[in-house]
Amino acid sequence: MRRRDFIASAAGAAAWPLAALAQKTERVRLVGILVGNSADALGWTEAFKKGLAGLGWTEGRTIRFEERRPDTDEQFPLYAAQLARLGPDVIHVQGSQSLQAMRQATNDIPIVFKGVSDPVAQGFVSSLARPGGNITGFADDEFSVASKELELLKKLVPTMERVAFMYDPSQPAAAGYWAAIETAAPSLALHAATMPVRTAEDIERAIVALAREPNGGLFVMTSTVTLRHRALIANLAIRYRLPSMHEYQNFVQGGGLASYAPDPVDMSRRAASYVDRILKGEKPRDLPVQLPTRYQFILNDKTAKAIGLDIAANVLALADEVIE
Repeated sequence: MRRRDFIASAAGAAAWPLAALAQKTERVRLVGILVGNSADALGWTEAFKKGLAGLGWTEGRTIRFEERRPDTDEQFPLYAAQLARLGPDVIHVQGSQSLQAMRQATNDIPIVFKGVSDPVAQGFVSSLARPGGNITGFADDEFSVASKELELLKKLVPTMERVAFMYDPSQPAAAGYWAAIETAAPSLALHAATMPVRTAEDIERAIVALAREPNGGLFVMTSTVTLRHRALIANLAIRYRLPSMHEYQNFVQGGGLASYAPDPVDMSRRAASYVDRILKGEKPRDLPVQLPTRYQFILNDKTAKAIGLDIAANVLALADEVIE
């Protein structure tokens, strides 16, 4: 072997331990996750993790996750405090209730949210363009979208005279949605009323009461409670022939009549892009909050038939997807 080849070979060999040492000592980044404990939320979390994997993060080698999945209202602040004490590099949350709990637990750790309605009106960020502080993410919508959802429900059922707004009282966004519905209802010749629910018993009792009078409809706000009991809500609505509008398509796939919403899986993947950027050094205050670019109007024709509803052709034409 020539002398210069030997020296190059020796230098390369000497570099091997250094490279191996650097690989061993590279810090694994910690990402906290706070989402409600439902099958849907877990599916969205998997989409979020896959989004990070697609951006080059490998679980167990360059990134690890610490998850908390509250079942009850009381667990949200408890689990948020647990995550904050772990000191993760960034925290991902799903929904207003998770974000509210996490914001109360820390004002230093970066938080990336998804599935939060009108974060400016709720006081989570200063503005969409300049969120300020440690919070940014991907909003579901602004509260005004509720008027569009109500309008679509009325188009589906022109004879509807009353609508009940089913919501979980612990949801921070409920007041904003109700204000939009209450404002829009008179222009659609509708009488709107609230329907607070916390348990399956609340849901059954409320729907039975709504069905006692004719020409009623149901507007269901997404929450841990309604997600957990969506099959019950769908079955009762069908039994009592009540048309229903929902925020997410998974309710319609489970038997609800209609939904008008962005794709939550796509939003989870997009949230991963912000977590990636923060892990690489960007600040939440410099990342604008983004609104959905497209909504999907989904109809369940099987449910329509089950409640005796004949959907007009011009309304069917508005749908992005019809579930047969």
